[in-house]
Amino acid sequence: MLEKVVFTGRYKNYSLQAFQKDLISGIVVGVIAIPLGMAFAIASGVKPQYGIYTTIIAGILISLLGGSKFQIGGPTGAFIPILFGIVMTYGFKNLLIAGFMGGIILFLMGIFRLGSLIKFIPKPVIIGFTSGIAVTIFEGQIPNFLGLTGVKKHEYFYPNLKEVFIHIHSANLYSILTAVICLITVLFTPKLFPKIPGSLIGLFVSTLVATFLYPNQVATIGSMYGEIPSTLPQFNIPDITLERIQHLIQPAFIIAILGSIESLLSAVVADGMTGSKHNSNRELMGQGIANMITPFFGGIPSTGALARTATNIKNGAISPVSGIIHGIVVLLILVLFAPYASKIPLASMAPILMVVAWNMSERHVFYHLLKTRTADSVILVVTFLLTVFVDLTTAVEVGLVLTVIIFIKRMSDVMVTAKVLPNPNNKSKKVDSQMVTNSHDCPQISIYSVEGPLFFGAAQTFGQTILNTIKLKPNVLILRLGKVPFMDTTGESYFSSIVKNFSTHGIVLISGIKPQPKELLIKTGLYHFIGDEHFFDHTGEAIDFAIKHLNRNKCLGCKHFAFSECTSLSGVNEKVGEKIQLLEIN
Repeated sequence: MLEKVVFTGRYKNYSLQAFQKDLISGIVVGVIAIPLGMAFAIASGVKPQYGIYTTIIAGILISLLGGSKFQIGGPTGAFIPILFGIVMTYGFKNLLIAGFMGGIILFLMGIFRLGSLIKFIPKPVIIGFTSGIAVTIFEGQIPNFLGLTGVKKHEYFYPNLKEVFIHIHSANLYSILTAVICLITVLFTPKLFPKIPGSLIGLFVSTLVATFLYPNQVATIGSMYGEIPSTLPQFNIPDITLERIQHLIQPAFIIAILGSIESLLSAVVADGMTGSKHNSNRELMGQGIANMITPFFGGIPSTGALARTATNIKNGAISPVSGIIHGIVVLLILVLFAPYASKIPLASMAPILMVVAWNMSERHVFYHLLKTRTADSVILVVTFLLTVFVDLTTAVEVGLVLTVIIFIKRMSDVMVTAKVLPNPNNKSKKVDSQMVTNSHDCPQISIYSVEGPLFFGAAQTFGQTILNTIKLKPNVLILRLGKVPFMDTTGESYFSSIVKNFSTHGIVLISGIKPQPKELLIKTGLYHFIGDEHFFDHTGEAIDFAIKHLNRNKCLGCKHFAFSECTSLSGVNEKVGEKIQLLEIN
């Protein structure tokens, strides 16, 4: 029972050989996670140790309770602008409360099975805000890269950029040298030592150079944030009040939404790399629990980390054990080597985050979407610019609203309502809109073919098309709904108006109606108003029914010959009628 609840059979047939693979991948990812955890924390405006605490606690819990076998959780670059903004506006203690509340929201999203909603967020919006976050991260590291002093941190991009130009004169050549050494090492050592993380080598080499060649010339983690303690903080319950909950509900939602997007995207990528399939709702619940517990130990919000998850897979991970080991490795390194981490220069952290920003920028996809020059390009650019110059919340909201508007416009354009008649040249006598002319159109039967979803964006056009084209009042109105996959209540309202107005003097027949529209008509009572006997599977059956209910007197002498039965009904000689019909068609 415990295995079903906690482990969902993910450790079935687990072997010593599998553990050895998980051990190797867990150690590698754990080593990579340490500099990233500290860097993300510093960039988020909090002390570096809080990033390590998050890596340990959230990393273990997400692997243990999440829905992906290979997901590595912890602090990520995507959260940096969000967390920095919350710290600047609300303070660190309130960040912990917002993270806890975000965890509750994530857990509830999983409980209510909202994991599949990720597929409804369009790619231009995701690429737009991801690229915007990357630009913000990159810009935020320029002061540390250059070793600028006196720089004030702001919540928004432009004031921070302005600070760089104002204090550019304070650039420290030693900091620039340290950053360049680290950057070159990060970029080129993976080719020489593919098994060793480039970021770790970069930190080690640049720290040694700064420590021994020009000591006390560059700012370090220790000089800026104090010594990193070698133990986990004590369990501490944040002071949660109703007033704070109301005050922090918006940032909590932002944390939850971004966390869900990042974690599920990472899980999807992991599925693609391994051929496995994650449980999205379970993943959200695991992420939620991790974010609820981590703040009690001073940890910041966490989510699935795509780069570390990919590294985990590439190093041979078999199960979530690798993620648990990664958290334990970070804990051991914290206990044994924390004092040494305080000597790391901030200039060494900057290029690591810049490389992270460059890798997460999705520049190739961004350019590909941009060069299409479609409505999606507009959504991409607007989301990107709002993320950079305003904030992520506004960017996503506006991006989604634009997407909905454009989608409605596209669906409205897809909706086609056309008057049709059978084509006698077609063996199956399929209906065709080109058959309808002023001289070839039955005065007593009007047939309309409706194609596309009949929803609020297209309902008015549908109604106007029919009302504007029915100049004379026919006896029978046939509506072909075989290509209407969906109908909403607005569409039903316009549909009902046409049916009820026409029913005062004629008969309405429906052919080929799909299950969803039929279900809606039954619920609203319109189905019974029309009458079950007036619904047909095929248009031919509806036409046969309609011809039986014609006013035969009006047919006498008619020369439209819209249907094959018209020659006999009109009283015209059959051969003459056929000649006239062919002449009208041609």
